[in-house]
This record gives sequence, C-alpha cells and structure tokens, in this order.
Amino acid sequence: MRVVITGATGNVGTSVIDALAAEPQVSEVVGLARRLPDLEKPKVRWVHADIASTELAPHFYGADAVVHLAWAIQPSHDEAVMERTNVLGSRRVFEAVADAGVGNLVYASSVGVYGPGPKDRRVDESWSTGGIPTSAYSRHKAKVERMLDEFEAEAPEVRVVRLRPGLIFKREAASEIRRLFIGPLLPSLLVRPRLIPFVPRLAELRFQAVHAADVGDAYRLALIRDVAGAFNIAAEPVIGPEELGAVLKARPLSIPRGLLRAAADLSWRAHLQPADAGWIDLALEAPLMDISRAGDELGWKPKTSSLDALAELLRGLRHAAGLATPPLDPHAGGPGRLGEFLTGVGQRR
Repeated sequence: MRVVITGATGNVGTSVIDALAAEPQVSEVVGLARRLPDLEKPKVRWVHADIASTELAPHFYGADAVVHLAWAIQPSHDEAVMERTNVLGSRRVFEAVADAGVGNLVYASSVGVYGPGPKDRRVDESWSTGGIPTSAYSRHKAKVERMLDEFEAEAPEVRVVRLRPGLIFKREAASEIRRLFIGPLLPSLLVRPRLIPFVPRLAELRFQAVHAADVGDAYRLALIRDVAGAFNIAAEPVIGPEELGAVLKARPLSIPRGLLRAAADLSWRAHLQPADAGWIDLALEAPLMDISRAGDELGWKPKTSSLDALAELLRGLRHAAGLATPPLDPHAGGPGRLGEFLTGVGQRR
C-alpha cells in the first residue's frame, strides 16, 4: 500500500508516519509538507507541496490512499489566511483524490466539528456537526465536513473515513502547542506541579484527550480495515477541573465563564497570546464523545490514558521538547522567542 499524507510533519502527522512505518501492508509513505523536515523515517519520502496552491493530483497518482491532515491554526488574527488552507486547501485535496483515482481517503476531522452538546453523557457520531459558531477552527471543520459530504455523493467509488479525536498530546509536540495556543510569555520553568496556583473550576470544563501515538494507530487501522464513516477517538478518563488540579497539584478555583472568556479575548487582541476566545467556547461547549464505534469497528484501543498524555505534554513544555520538523522544532520561535514577538503573536505565520 502506498499512502500520501498531507500535513505530515506536525503533531499527528509524525505519529501517523511512525504507525505506518510498523505496518507490513504499507510499502511507501509520501509526506507532503510546505516546509521539508530534516528528519529521516523508514518508508518515507518527503515532497514539498502546499495544499492551497500546489497541483496535487501528480503527487496522488498511483497512491492507494490519501490521509489529509494539513490544517492551519495560525495566524489567528487573519481568518482568511487560515481558511485558504483549511477550506480551500481541503477542497483541492478532495478534488485531486478524485482526479488521481485514489480509492481511499482518511480525513482529520475533530471533536471541534460538533455543535454544542452535553457534558454529563456521551454522544455518538450522529451528533450535529454544525460546529461552535464563535470558533474559527470549529467553523472551518464544519465547512470541510459539508464539502466531504458532497464529495462522497459525487465520488461513491472512494472509501472515506473521518476521524474525530479530542485534544491530541505528546511530548514532542510541546513546543508547537506552546507557540500555537500559549505564546512566548510563558516561562518553561514554570510549567511544573505546584508552581501553577489554580485551575478554573467550571461545570462545562470537561474535555477528552488522547496521546498522538494512539491517534496514529487509529489512522493505521482506518487504512487497513474495511470501514467507512466517522469515528470518535479519545482516551479515558474525561478531564475536568478536579483531574486538571490533580495533575498540576493546583487548586480548582471558581471563575465566571464571562471573566475567563474576557481575559482570553483581551490578551489575544493585545497580541499577548495567540488563541482567541473561540477556543474557550469550544472547550466549554463541545460535547463528550462516545468512542465505542472505534473499538467495535476499527478495533482501536488507546494504550495511554488521557491524564498520562497530558502529563507527558506538560513535561515536554517544561523542557521545550520538540522534533526535527518545522512545526515541531523547539527553536522555531527564534532566540528568546523573539521571532514570535516579531510576527505579532498570532498575526502572521
């Protein structure tokens, strides 16, 4: 099996590559990336390509499957630039899959595609996929799934799988996650238990997470199993204020949602951190997912608990961990993180 991966150098992409390297049915992996990495992996050939502008079909010819992971979370102050990659780029990927005659497409959806939902019970893959309107990330995920619905209707010969994971953590993604969601002002040495004094206590602050290696294995299974449709992907347990407090050795402190959102919005507008307030809405409104279909049909079972995945990420943040790819490079922010300040903290990529 020859597999082409878009967005192959990021948090999920590098884990998918690791999973496919160990899969006997996979003979070659073609990793497409805007910026080529200084990283050698078994079975992997790197190719320079931008899904928003490069002619993609020539890279897809002869492939048995395409895994579409490429996604832009920054620059958060310029949604049009993100949409060009996320929505237009995804459309171009789907069209190239059809033009090249690729028989299998696995798409990286997300819990963020779901509309507001419950925090006291689990929802399955039939829950509304209208997204959270105030989150650009969620709006783009919802738009792309609508396009994928149209693609499936127009190209029924293509087997389509959509994976919808919760938050995805691993140690090597720490530097990228800090740049994308926290910004340059957080000293790495402060990311340790007992130095973070409190975590917000909100009834709606309950979310699911999963280790990137387990997500990589879910993609592997989606490629080699005869399955189609959407699959929720997450590990146990659900993480709420008490679980966060236990991991961080921090005290849960009641904070009004409006205050938390206002702080995120003001600090984003002031370019102090790169994540707009829509991420707060997404965290508080996205439903908890039922993952039973992934176990029953994919045969997927996570090896790492959500809390262990979170703890691993926190250790990575403390040590500025990364990997030799442009998105995961721990030095990508420049000396003293100066490059992050010069690009406006969420203003330019």
